[in-house]
Amino acid sequence: MDRTVIIGTRGSELALWQANFVKDSLAAIGVTAQLKIIKTQGDRILNLSLDKLEGKGFFTKELEEELLAGTIDIAVHSHKDLPTEHPAGLIIAAVSEREDPSELLIILKDCVDVHQRLSVKFGGLVGTSSNRRKAQLRALRPDLEMDDLRGNVPTRIDKLRKENYHAIMLAKAGVARLGIDLSEFHVEELTPTEFVPAPAQGALAIQIRETNTDLYEVLQKLHHPEVAESLAIERSVLKTFGGGCHMPLGCFCRKHEGKYQVFTSKADTENDLPDRFFISADSTEGLVDRIIAKFDKQRKLAGKVFISRELPASSYFRRVLEKHGVEVEARSLIRTVPVMTILNPYVLQGVDWIFFTSKNAVEYFFQLKPQFPHPVKFGVMGSGSEDMLRRNGQFADFVGESGDTTEVGREFAKLANGYHVLFPGAEGAMKSIHRSLSAETKIVDLPVYETVIEENAEGTDANVLVFTSPSNVEAYFNMNLLDPDQKVIAIGNSTGNKLKEVGAAYTLPFSPDEVGLAEAVFGLE
Repeated sequence: MDRTVIIGTRGSELALWQANFVKDSLAAIGVTAQLKIIKTQGDRILNLSLDKLEGKGFFTKELEEELLAGTIDIAVHSHKDLPTEHPAGLIIAAVSEREDPSELLIILKDCVDVHQRLSVKFGGLVGTSSNRRKAQLRALRPDLEMDDLRGNVPTRIDKLRKENYHAIMLAKAGVARLGIDLSEFHVEELTPTEFVPAPAQGALAIQIRETNTDLYEVLQKLHHPEVAESLAIERSVLKTFGGGCHMPLGCFCRKHEGKYQVFTSKADTENDLPDRFFISADSTEGLVDRIIAKFDKQRKLAGKVFISRELPASSYFRRVLEKHGVEVEARSLIRTVPVMTILNPYVLQGVDWIFFTSKNAVEYFFQLKPQFPHPVKFGVMGSGSEDMLRRNGQFADFVGESGDTTEVGREFAKLANGYHVLFPGAEGAMKSIHRSLSAETKIVDLPVYETVIEENAEGTDANVLVFTSPSNVEAYFNMNLLDPDQKVIAIGNSTGNKLKEVGAAYTLPFSPDEVGLAEAVFGLE
């Protein structure tokens, strides 16, 4: 273009980074631009949480007004801040690449308790103004207190530094873009599949006047259609629910191995336990309608669900189902016993990685009071095993989030191939992860417990049966048959393979933990 393009932006450090990113991207294709800073309602009113402000577009309205007035040519927005309805005459001309949409839980180091999930001390105070974050945090940690947190990213971090909170929650993208050093804090990264982000989190929207066709053509060089495709699903879900940035709704869409995977979390208010749904589809056609249908308040879930595991009243799985009036029958059909009382120290010599495929494996291994002669890394299958590892004062360096052990094995192999890997586990356990590791990898199996199957396991009249291990499948079907109307969920591939042996069709959840199992129950037809 033969003229200077005016870019409108808010004045915060992050907004200026985003606007300069677009300015530099335009310069790279021969277009000169300059910035104009515009103050928005969200910048002026800092003493109220966002859900207390009237209307929508708290961080976008003033920029859009200047676009329509012709005083700027481009408005650069965090895509998640945009209302789902654009003002007449404006369009999104381009969408940036997407930064990692993970969340960061940033904790004062003297408020860390590694034995707790998410590492915040029991009853800790977390700063966030997002109702979505509040609802999901309370689901995982009901003991935590929440308080509103406003201001730009450095301001929020400074409020934590001054000990106004024990922890705060921020989008990883903003911290990464500003290059902020968080080494003075303990930081927990929550992936978008375990803690569902806001629709369009991590992407930038470049907005222009609809009539500015020349600029539209230029901006196509900055556009990422594959990102726009995923964001369209997320924002369509938000729009259909009639929500804005204050709704306790998370939605994340990605294309993974040729399929569209969508993770949705929705609560009625910040204080409610959110429902979660995962769906995988070959195309985006009809995908939004399928998601919305699952959250229909008139839809009936199963009247009774059996799970082959003892569950306390505080269990996430139990709480989210009982919220809908679903009866939960929780009983294990097996028992476990240790197979050794002393651990030979030689076993740990040269070990680089220790991988646990179950929480039982973690528990029995640490009962042996292992003494590590040098630092080791830990890998686990699912958040249940990760939580048990935390209770023993250790962090997982790798967490297999998928219920597909083949996929988990491939991901773990990228880190562990060629190293010395120890697998504590059940005697005679299936070696699903082993098969993905290279021939150069030294693999050592360490049986730390054995499984004893209940001989006369009682059946159940539950509508849905959730099996958490192959041994539980064996115990149940030794004595019982499946009713044609009963539906089955398996926690992972090994359990699923055992169900295949007895001829039972099953659903495999995305993740091998209570969140994944609850998602699977919620998603059943």
